[in-house]
Amino acid sequence: MASVIIIGGGIIGLSSALYLSEAGHQVTILEKGDLSDNCSFGNAGMIVPSHFIPLAAPGMVQQGIKWMFDSKSPFFVRPSLNPDLFSWGIKFLKKANAAHVEESAVPLRDISLLSKKLYEELHQRGEFDFGLVEKGILMFYKTQKAAEEEAHLAEKGKSLGLDMEVLSRDACKSLQPELELDVLGAVHYRCDAHVYPNQLIKGLVSLLEKNCVRIARNHEVSRIETSAGKIASVAAAGERFSADHYIIAGGSWSPAVARLAGLRIPLLPGKGYSFMAKEPEGRMKIPALLAEARVAITPMNGSIRYGGTMEIDRINTRVNLNRVRGIVEAIPKYFPDLHPEMPAEKDIWFGFRPSSPDGLPYIGRSKKLSNLVIATGHGMMGLSLGPATGKLVSQIVSEQQPEIPLSAFSPDRY
Repeated sequence: MASVIIIGGGIIGLSSALYLSEAGHQVTILEKGDLSDNCSFGNAGMIVPSHFIPLAAPGMVQQGIKWMFDSKSPFFVRPSLNPDLFSWGIKFLKKANAAHVEESAVPLRDISLLSKKLYEELHQRGEFDFGLVEKGILMFYKTQKAAEEEAHLAEKGKSLGLDMEVLSRDACKSLQPELELDVLGAVHYRCDAHVYPNQLIKGLVSLLEKNCVRIARNHEVSRIETSAGKIASVAAAGERFSADHYIIAGGSWSPAVARLAGLRIPLLPGKGYSFMAKEPEGRMKIPALLAEARVAITPMNGSIRYGGTMEIDRINTRVNLNRVRGIVEAIPKYFPDLHPEMPAEKDIWFGFRPSSPDGLPYIGRSKKLSNLVIATGHGMMGLSLGPATGKLVSQIVSEQQPEIPLSAFSPDRY
Protein backbone atom coordinates (compact mmCIF):
# COMPACT_ATOMS: atom_id res chain seq x y z
CA MET A 1 0.00 0.00 0.00
CA ALA A 2 0.95 3.66 -0.21
CA SER A 3 2.72 5.96 2.23
CA VAL A 4 0.74 8.99 3.41
CA ILE A 5 1.77 12.14 5.29
CA ILE A 6 -0.99 14.00 7.11
CA ILE A 7 -0.29 17.61 8.05
CA GLY A 8 -2.34 18.31 11.17
CA GLY A 9 -3.20 16.25 14.25
CA GLY A 10 -6.69 17.50 15.08
CA ILE A 11 -9.83 15.41 14.79
CA ILE A 12 -9.72 15.53 10.97
CA GLY A 13 -6.09 14.44 10.79
CA LEU A 14 -6.52 11.74 13.42
CA SER A 15 -9.68 10.38 11.81
CA SER A 16 -7.97 10.32 8.41
CA ALA A 17 -5.04 8.45 9.91
CA LEU A 18 -7.40 5.90 11.47
CA TYR A 19 -9.12 4.93 8.25
CA LEU A 20 -6.00 5.20 6.09
CA SER A 21 -4.03 2.92 8.42
CA GLU A 22 -6.91 0.44 8.55
CA ALA A 23 -6.92 0.43 4.74
CA GLY A 24 -3.30 -0.72 4.91
CA HIS A 25 -1.49 2.54 4.23
CA GLN A 26 1.67 3.62 6.05
CA VAL A 27 0.74 6.87 7.82
CA THR A 28 2.74 9.67 9.41
CA ILE A 29 1.11 12.68 11.10
CA LEU A 30 3.04 15.95 11.31
CA GLU A 31 1.58 18.07 14.11
CA LYS A 32 2.86 21.56 14.91
CA GLY A 33 2.01 21.21 18.62
CA ASP A 34 2.09 18.43 21.18
CA LEU A 35 -1.56 17.32 20.74
CA SER A 36 -2.42 18.50 24.25
CA ASP A 37 -4.79 21.30 23.25
CA ASN A 38 -6.03 21.18 19.68
CA CYS A 39 -9.32 22.75 18.65
CA SER A 40 -11.31 19.60 19.42
CA PHE A 41 -10.38 19.51 23.12
CA GLY A 42 -12.62 22.40 24.12
CA ASN A 43 -15.38 21.49 21.70
CA ALA A 44 -18.99 21.12 22.85
CA GLY A 45 -18.77 17.50 21.72
CA MET A 46 -21.96 17.60 19.67
CA ILE A 47 -22.62 15.29 16.70
CA VAL A 48 -25.11 17.26 14.68
CA PRO A 49 -26.96 15.90 11.64
CA SER A 50 -29.44 18.64 12.59
CA HIS A 51 -26.98 21.26 11.34
CA PHE A 52 -27.85 21.21 7.64
CA ILE A 53 -27.95 25.03 7.38
CA PRO A 54 -24.52 26.52 6.50
CA LEU A 55 -23.11 29.61 8.20
CA ALA A 56 -23.64 31.55 4.97
CA ALA A 57 -27.43 31.85 5.12
CA PRO A 58 -30.06 34.58 4.64
CA GLY A 59 -30.27 36.92 7.60
CA MET A 60 -26.71 36.32 8.81
CA VAL A 61 -25.43 39.52 7.20
CA GLN A 62 -28.04 41.76 8.84
CA GLN A 63 -27.78 39.94 12.17
CA GLY A 64 -23.99 40.03 12.00
CA ILE A 65 -24.02 43.80 11.52
CA LYS A 66 -26.21 44.20 14.63
CA TRP A 67 -23.91 41.96 16.66
CA MET A 68 -20.86 43.97 15.59
CA PHE A 69 -21.90 46.68 18.04
CA ASP A 70 -22.43 44.36 21.02
CA SER A 71 -19.26 43.40 22.88
CA LYS A 72 -21.00 40.30 24.30
CA SER A 73 -22.56 39.13 21.05
CA PRO A 74 -22.10 35.53 19.81
CA PHE A 75 -20.78 36.50 16.37
CA PHE A 76 -18.20 39.11 15.48
CA VAL A 77 -16.02 39.95 12.50
CA ARG A 78 -13.07 42.09 13.53
CA PRO A 79 -12.66 44.88 10.94
CA SER A 80 -9.19 45.10 9.47
CA LEU A 81 -7.29 45.82 6.28
CA ASN A 82 -6.48 42.12 5.97
CA PRO A 83 -6.98 41.29 2.24
CA ASP A 84 -7.90 37.71 3.17
CA LEU A 85 -10.78 39.04 5.29
CA PHE A 86 -12.02 41.22 2.43
CA SER A 87 -11.90 38.32 -0.02
CA TRP A 88 -13.58 35.97 2.47
CA GLY A 89 -16.29 38.54 3.16
CA ILE A 90 -17.12 39.02 -0.51
CA LYS A 91 -17.44 35.27 -0.99
CA PHE A 92 -19.60 35.00 2.15
CA LEU A 93 -21.95 37.73 0.90
CA LYS A 94 -22.37 35.97 -2.45
CA LYS A 95 -23.39 32.73 -0.72
CA ALA A 96 -25.66 34.13 2.02
CA ASN A 97 -28.85 33.36 0.12
CA ALA A 98 -31.72 30.86 0.06
CA ALA A 99 -30.45 29.05 -3.03
CA HIS A 100 -27.15 28.22 -1.32
CA VAL A 101 -28.97 26.95 1.78
CA GLU A 102 -31.13 24.69 -0.38
CA GLU A 103 -28.13 23.35 -2.31
CA SER A 104 -26.17 22.67 0.88
CA ALA A 105 -28.83 20.82 2.87
CA VAL A 106 -28.45 17.36 1.33
CA PRO A 107 -24.61 17.32 1.23
CA LEU A 108 -24.44 18.48 4.88
CA ARG A 109 -27.07 15.94 5.92
CA ASP A 110 -25.30 13.11 4.14
CA ILE A 111 -21.84 13.77 5.57
CA SER A 112 -23.30 14.25 9.06
CA LEU A 113 -25.26 11.00 8.98
CA LEU A 114 -22.20 9.15 7.69
CA SER A 115 -20.14 10.58 10.54
CA LYS A 116 -22.70 9.62 13.16
CA LYS A 117 -22.80 6.06 11.78
CA LEU A 118 -19.00 5.86 11.98
CA TYR A 119 -19.03 7.16 15.58
CA GLU A 120 -21.51 4.42 16.45
CA GLU A 121 -19.30 1.81 14.79
CA LEU A 122 -16.23 3.10 16.64
CA HIS A 123 -18.16 2.91 19.91
CA GLN A 124 -19.31 -0.64 19.18
CA ARG A 125 -15.72 -1.72 18.57
CA GLY A 126 -15.06 -1.01 22.25
CA GLU A 127 -11.36 -0.21 21.85
CA PHE A 128 -11.70 2.93 23.98
CA ASP A 129 -14.50 4.86 25.64
CA PHE A 130 -15.25 8.36 24.38
CA GLY A 131 -18.57 8.93 26.13
CA LEU A 132 -20.96 8.54 23.19
CA VAL A 133 -24.51 9.36 24.33
CA GLU A 134 -27.44 9.29 21.92
CA LYS A 135 -30.12 11.36 23.63
CA GLY A 136 -30.25 14.07 20.99
CA ILE A 137 -29.91 17.81 21.57
CA LEU A 138 -32.54 20.33 22.67
CA MET A 139 -32.67 23.67 20.83
CA PHE A 140 -34.36 25.98 23.36
CA TYR A 141 -35.99 29.30 22.47
CA LYS A 142 -37.54 32.13 24.44
CA THR A 143 -39.19 34.28 21.77
CA GLN A 144 -42.03 33.66 19.36
CA LYS A 145 -39.83 34.70 16.45
CA ALA A 146 -37.25 32.03 17.30
CA ALA A 147 -40.05 29.50 17.89
CA GLU A 148 -41.36 30.05 14.37
CA GLU A 149 -37.89 29.88 12.84
CA GLU A 150 -36.99 26.68 14.66
CA ALA A 151 -40.34 25.05 13.81
CA HIS A 152 -39.72 25.85 10.15
CA LEU A 153 -36.23 24.31 10.34
CA ALA A 154 -37.66 21.24 12.07
CA GLU A 155 -40.13 20.73 9.23
CA LYS A 156 -37.30 21.05 6.71
CA GLY A 157 -35.24 18.58 8.74
CA LYS A 158 -38.07 16.07 8.79
CA SER A 159 -38.45 16.43 5.02
CA LEU A 160 -34.76 15.43 4.81
CA GLY A 161 -35.48 12.31 6.87
CA LEU A 162 -34.05 13.64 10.15
CA ASP A 163 -35.71 12.82 13.47
CA MET A 164 -36.85 16.12 15.00
CA GLU A 165 -39.83 17.20 17.10
CA VAL A 166 -41.14 20.53 18.38
CA LEU A 167 -41.74 20.34 22.14
CA SER A 168 -43.73 22.51 24.52
CA ARG A 169 -42.15 23.85 27.68
CA ASP A 170 -43.89 21.14 29.73
CA ALA A 171 -42.65 18.41 27.40
CA CYS A 172 -39.11 19.79 27.77
CA LYS A 173 -39.51 19.82 31.54
CA SER A 174 -40.59 16.18 31.60
CA LEU A 175 -37.32 15.16 29.93
CA GLN A 176 -35.21 16.78 32.66
CA PRO A 177 -37.52 17.30 35.65
CA GLU A 178 -34.76 18.49 38.01
CA LEU A 179 -33.87 21.42 35.74
CA GLU A 180 -35.84 24.66 35.91
CA LEU A 181 -36.75 26.21 32.57
CA ASP A 182 -37.67 29.71 31.41
CA VAL A 183 -38.40 29.03 27.74
CA LEU A 184 -41.32 28.84 25.33
CA GLY A 185 -40.23 25.42 24.14
CA ALA A 186 -37.60 23.60 22.14
CA VAL A 187 -36.95 21.45 19.12
CA HIS A 188 -35.63 18.05 20.12
CA TYR A 189 -33.00 17.01 17.58
CA ARG A 190 -33.31 13.29 18.26
CA CYS A 191 -30.97 12.59 15.33
CA ASP A 192 -28.06 14.16 17.24
CA ALA A 193 -25.67 12.80 19.87
CA HIS A 194 -22.69 13.90 21.92
CA VAL A 195 -19.26 12.68 23.03
CA TYR A 196 -16.56 13.69 25.51
CA PRO A 197 -13.96 15.30 23.20
CA ASN A 198 -11.01 15.02 25.57
CA GLN A 199 -11.42 11.23 25.85
CA LEU A 200 -12.07 10.94 22.12
CA ILE A 201 -8.83 12.66 21.11
CA LYS A 202 -6.71 10.84 23.69
CA GLY A 203 -8.25 7.51 22.74
CA LEU A 204 -7.66 8.06 19.03
CA VAL A 205 -4.03 9.04 19.61
CA SER A 206 -3.43 5.93 21.72
CA LEU A 207 -5.15 3.66 19.18
CA LEU A 208 -3.20 5.12 16.25
CA GLU A 209 0.16 4.74 17.96
CA LYS A 210 -0.77 1.19 18.89
CA ASN A 211 -1.48 0.59 15.20
CA CYS A 212 1.99 1.89 14.20
CA VAL A 213 0.95 5.32 12.96
CA ARG A 214 3.86 7.69 13.55
CA ILE A 215 2.76 10.94 15.19
CA ALA A 216 5.55 13.51 14.97
CA ARG A 217 4.71 16.12 17.62
CA ASN A 218 6.13 19.66 17.49
CA HIS A 219 6.77 19.23 13.77
CA GLU A 220 5.45 22.37 12.11
CA VAL A 221 5.82 22.16 8.35
CA SER A 222 8.16 24.91 7.16
CA ARG A 223 8.70 24.02 3.49
CA ILE A 224 6.92 22.06 0.77
CA GLU A 225 8.75 21.05 -2.37
CA THR A 226 6.76 20.40 -5.53
CA SER A 227 7.78 18.86 -8.84
CA ALA A 228 5.89 17.94 -12.00
CA GLY A 229 2.47 18.70 -10.52
CA LYS A 230 3.05 16.76 -7.31
CA ILE A 231 4.37 17.31 -3.81
CA ALA A 232 7.87 15.83 -3.66
CA SER A 233 8.62 16.37 0.05
CA VAL A 234 7.89 18.47 3.11
CA ALA A 235 10.27 19.78 5.76
CA ALA A 236 9.40 20.00 9.44
CA ALA A 237 11.53 20.43 12.57
CA GLY A 238 14.73 19.93 10.60
CA GLU A 239 13.56 16.67 9.00
CA ARG A 240 12.58 15.95 5.42
CA PHE A 241 9.56 13.75 4.80
CA SER A 242 8.39 12.23 1.54
CA ALA A 243 5.43 10.02 0.72
CA ASP A 244 3.13 8.89 -2.09
CA HIS A 245 0.24 11.02 -0.84
CA TYR A 246 -0.15 14.13 1.32
CA ILE A 247 -3.14 15.40 3.29
CA ILE A 248 -3.57 19.00 4.47
CA ALA A 249 -5.75 18.74 7.59
CA GLY A 250 -4.35 21.64 9.57
CA GLY A 251 -7.60 23.31 10.61
CA SER A 252 -7.26 27.09 10.77
CA TRP A 253 -3.55 26.79 9.92
CA SER A 254 -4.34 25.07 6.60
CA PRO A 255 -4.13 28.23 4.44
CA ALA A 256 -0.58 28.90 5.65
CA VAL A 257 0.42 25.31 4.87
CA ALA A 258 -1.25 25.48 1.47
CA ARG A 259 0.64 28.66 0.59
CA LEU A 260 3.89 26.73 1.02
CA ALA A 261 2.69 24.57 -1.86
CA GLY A 262 1.60 27.54 -3.96
CA LEU A 263 -2.10 27.00 -3.24
CA ARG A 264 -4.79 29.23 -1.82
CA ILE A 265 -7.56 28.00 0.50
CA PRO A 266 -10.22 30.65 1.32
CA LEU A 267 -10.58 30.12 5.05
CA LEU A 268 -10.47 32.25 8.21
CA PRO A 269 -10.25 31.25 11.87
CA GLY A 270 -13.39 31.69 13.95
CA LYS A 271 -12.42 31.88 17.61
CA GLY A 272 -14.70 30.13 20.06
CA TYR A 273 -14.59 30.00 23.86
CA SER A 274 -15.60 27.38 26.40
CA PHE A 275 -15.25 26.62 30.09
CA MET A 276 -16.23 23.84 32.48
CA ALA A 277 -18.30 24.01 35.65
CA LYS A 278 -18.94 21.19 38.14
CA GLU A 279 -22.46 19.75 38.12
CA PRO A 280 -22.48 16.97 40.74
CA GLU A 281 -26.30 16.92 40.81
CA GLY A 282 -26.38 15.77 37.19
CA ARG A 283 -29.53 17.77 36.47
CA MET A 284 -28.77 18.20 32.78
CA LYS A 285 -29.05 14.95 30.85
CA ILE A 286 -29.44 16.25 27.31
CA PRO A 287 -27.14 18.83 25.66
CA ALA A 288 -28.72 22.19 24.90
CA LEU A 289 -28.41 24.91 22.32
CA LEU A 290 -29.80 28.34 23.17
CA ALA A 291 -31.36 29.71 19.98
CA GLU A 292 -31.21 33.44 20.62
CA ALA A 293 -27.95 33.44 22.60
CA ARG A 294 -26.09 30.96 20.34
CA VAL A 295 -24.68 29.15 23.37
CA ALA A 296 -23.94 25.41 23.56
CA ILE A 297 -24.24 23.47 26.83
CA THR A 298 -23.10 19.86 27.18
CA PRO A 299 -23.01 17.58 30.25
CA MET A 300 -19.57 15.97 30.41
CA ASN A 301 -17.95 13.71 32.95
CA GLY A 302 -19.69 15.14 36.05
CA SER A 303 -19.43 18.71 34.79
CA ILE A 304 -21.07 20.95 32.23
CA ARG A 305 -19.19 22.52 29.34
CA TYR A 306 -20.47 25.94 28.30
CA GLY A 307 -19.34 27.33 24.97
CA GLY A 308 -20.08 29.77 22.21
CA THR A 309 -19.12 32.80 20.12
CA MET A 310 -17.59 33.01 16.67
CA GLU A 311 -14.97 35.74 16.25
CA ILE A 312 -13.73 35.95 12.67
CA ASP A 313 -10.22 37.37 13.00
CA ARG A 314 -6.55 36.47 12.56
CA ILE A 315 -5.14 33.72 14.76
CA ASN A 316 -4.28 35.35 18.09
CA THR A 317 -4.00 34.60 21.81
CA ARG A 318 -6.32 37.34 23.09
CA VAL A 319 -9.10 36.33 25.47
CA ASN A 320 -12.12 38.58 25.08
CA LEU A 321 -13.66 38.39 28.54
CA ASN A 322 -16.78 40.22 27.40
CA ARG A 323 -17.58 37.42 24.95
CA VAL A 324 -17.22 34.87 27.75
CA ARG A 325 -19.34 37.06 30.03
CA GLY A 326 -22.03 37.02 27.36
CA ILE A 327 -22.08 33.20 27.58
CA VAL A 328 -22.25 33.28 31.39
CA GLU A 329 -25.08 35.82 31.48
CA ALA A 330 -27.16 34.00 28.87
CA ILE A 331 -27.42 30.70 30.74
CA PRO A 332 -29.72 31.63 33.69
CA LYS A 333 -32.08 33.37 31.25
CA TYR A 334 -32.97 29.89 30.01
CA PHE A 335 -32.09 27.81 33.11
CA PRO A 336 -32.83 29.91 36.24
CA ASP A 337 -31.09 27.47 38.59
CA LEU A 338 -27.88 27.25 36.56
CA HIS A 339 -25.57 30.09 37.59
CA PRO A 340 -22.03 29.37 36.45
CA GLU A 341 -19.50 31.84 37.78
CA MET A 342 -17.42 33.92 35.44
CA PRO A 343 -14.30 31.75 35.01
CA ALA A 344 -10.80 33.02 35.65
CA GLU A 345 -8.95 33.77 32.45
CA LYS A 346 -6.65 30.79 33.00
CA ASP A 347 -9.70 28.49 33.01
CA ILE A 348 -11.09 29.77 29.72
CA TRP A 349 -10.34 27.59 26.72
CA PHE A 350 -10.32 29.01 23.21
CA GLY A 351 -9.80 27.48 19.82
CA PHE A 352 -10.01 28.44 16.17
CA ARG A 353 -12.70 26.95 13.96
CA PRO A 354 -11.55 26.81 10.32
CA SER A 355 -14.37 28.67 8.57
CA SER A 356 -14.91 28.61 4.83
CA PRO A 357 -16.89 31.51 3.36
CA ASP A 358 -19.79 29.31 2.25
CA GLY A 359 -19.92 27.23 5.45
CA LEU A 360 -19.01 23.94 3.75
CA PRO A 361 -15.81 21.97 4.32
CA TYR A 362 -13.12 21.37 1.73
CA ILE A 363 -12.69 17.67 1.04
CA GLY A 364 -11.03 16.35 -2.11
CA ARG A 365 -7.97 16.18 -4.33
CA SER A 366 -6.24 19.33 -5.43
CA LYS A 367 -6.37 19.87 -9.19
CA LYS A 368 -2.94 21.52 -9.13
CA LEU A 369 -1.10 18.86 -7.11
CA SER A 370 -2.31 15.38 -7.96
CA ASN A 371 -1.01 13.63 -4.84
CA LEU A 372 -2.53 16.15 -2.42
CA VAL A 373 -5.88 15.80 -0.64
CA ILE A 374 -7.31 18.77 1.24
CA ALA A 375 -9.51 18.17 4.30
CA THR A 376 -10.30 21.33 6.25
CA GLY A 377 -12.80 24.18 6.64
CA HIS A 378 -15.34 22.37 8.84
CA GLY A 379 -16.16 25.45 10.92
CA MET A 380 -18.04 24.59 14.11
CA MET A 381 -18.64 21.00 12.96
CA GLY A 382 -15.08 19.67 12.89
CA LEU A 383 -15.58 17.15 15.67
CA SER A 384 -19.00 16.20 14.35
CA LEU A 385 -17.70 15.54 10.84
CA GLY A 386 -14.30 14.07 11.78
CA PRO A 387 -14.93 10.36 11.15
CA ALA A 388 -16.80 10.93 7.89
CA THR A 389 -14.05 13.20 6.58
CA GLY A 390 -11.40 10.67 7.58
CA LYS A 391 -13.27 7.85 5.86
CA LEU A 392 -13.72 9.93 2.69
CA VAL A 393 -10.04 10.91 2.68
CA SER A 394 -9.09 7.23 2.92
CA GLN A 395 -11.41 6.34 0.04
CA ILE A 396 -9.96 9.15 -2.11
CA VAL A 397 -6.37 8.05 -1.46
CA SER A 398 -7.30 4.39 -2.04
CA GLU A 399 -9.06 5.37 -5.29
CA GLN A 400 -12.34 3.90 -4.07
CA GLN A 401 -15.78 5.34 -4.74
CA PRO A 402 -16.53 7.81 -1.90
CA GLU A 403 -19.57 6.86 0.17
CA ILE A 404 -21.22 10.21 -0.59
CA PRO A 405 -20.89 12.68 -3.49
CA LEU A 406 -18.10 15.20 -2.86
CA SER A 407 -18.77 17.89 -5.49
CA ALA A 408 -20.21 20.33 -2.92
CA PHE A 409 -17.00 20.06 -0.89
CA SER A 410 -14.54 20.54 -3.76
CA PRO A 411 -11.36 22.33 -2.57
CA ASP A 412 -11.18 23.99 -5.99
CA ARG A 413 -14.64 25.60 -5.90
CA TYR A 414 -13.15 29.08 -5.53
